[in-house]
Amino acid sequence: MDFSFTDEQLLLRDTAARFIAREYGFDTRRAILGSAGGERGAREAGLWRTLAELGLLALRVPEEDGGVGGGAVDTLLVMSAFGKGLFAEPYLASAVLATEAIVRLGTPAQRRRWLRPMAAGTLIAAFAHDERGTRGDALALATRATRVGAGYLLEGHKTVVEHGARADLLLVSARTDGGGVALFALGRETPGLRLAAYPTVDGGGAADVFLDQVYLPASARLGDGESEGEGGAEGDAAEALLAVLDSGLAAVCGEAVGVLERSLDATVEYIRARTQFGAPIATFQVLQHRIADMRIHLEQARSMACLAAARAGAGTAAERARAMSAAKVVVGEACRFVGEQAVQLHGGMGMTEELDIAHGFRRLFAIEKRFGSTQDHLARFARLLAA
Repeated sequence: MDFSFTDEQLLLRDTAARFIAREYGFDTRRAILGSAGGERGAREAGLWRTLAELGLLALRVPEEDGGVGGGAVDTLLVMSAFGKGLFAEPYLASAVLATEAIVRLGTPAQRRRWLRPMAAGTLIAAFAHDERGTRGDALALATRATRVGAGYLLEGHKTVVEHGARADLLLVSARTDGGGVALFALGRETPGLRLAAYPTVDGGGAADVFLDQVYLPASARLGDGESEGEGGAEGDAAEALLAVLDSGLAAVCGEAVGVLERSLDATVEYIRARTQFGAPIATFQVLQHRIADMRIHLEQARSMACLAAARAGAGTAAERARAMSAAKVVVGEACRFVGEQAVQLHGGMGMTEELDIAHGFRRLFAIEKRFGSTQDHLARFARLLAA
């Protein structure tokens, strides 16, 4: 497989890296995460406007909808740069997952209504899919959408919706009367919708979404019958929904590579500077072996992240699922190994807020659990091979 990138893709990667270097240094990140209320909102809004001006929010928006028309490989490069900067804004939630869902399922009118403001940075969307029962089976949904007159009545509970409290628009998956799956768009002020926000271990934020007798018009369902695409008939969005989740998984694998690189680079720099017994500890052979093992995990993760990006939009659903699970297993193992080694080689200071190693470790921990843990995907890969 050819892992080389085009000149345009390298320029995209450099653009994202320059944005991180200029606008989102580690001190800036700590200041944003440590602030609250209006101050934090103003800082985050400024970053989001800059991303829109650079065209990064329009990356997954098709050209006919006013976007860049980029794919999974382009997203991989941007997410890798963001991972290296420990970027904690809702890029994955809004610019990847929600955008991909609207592109795949939305009618022309829905795409016009939402994609352009999302690309312009004036609308943030979140993808509300996970529930207590979806671990290991993404379609095991308990949230129900019951047909009532000319609309739908939604009942259910979504868990750990990343950046749900910041979102202007929520895309909520649900089972319909016929047993199929549909996706619905809700504004944050919709009657019957309640958000319970909380911080996450990696410094970001999430919310549980409670739906209590939420009535929506039929036009709130993505693909409300005006089109014959993936969302054209009621409750037939399961295949498209799985493809959206795979796009997110490929993107988060790319982010992991960036975090892994940062963790390894910081660890190498530290052991070269730290002295013991009159010599830098980097000269100790046992530590050199551990750094070599960390490097091996990083390069394996990089290769599998490239594979995930290449397969995200290609092949059959079964082939894509096998590639995604294989990538997530390798990347998840790298997240755990490199993160733990980085903290241990730094000693106690590796767990302090003042050092970026601790921040990287917590993000790697969260990535390992996102879209299914290493063990979940190892079990799914075994099932797919046996099928």
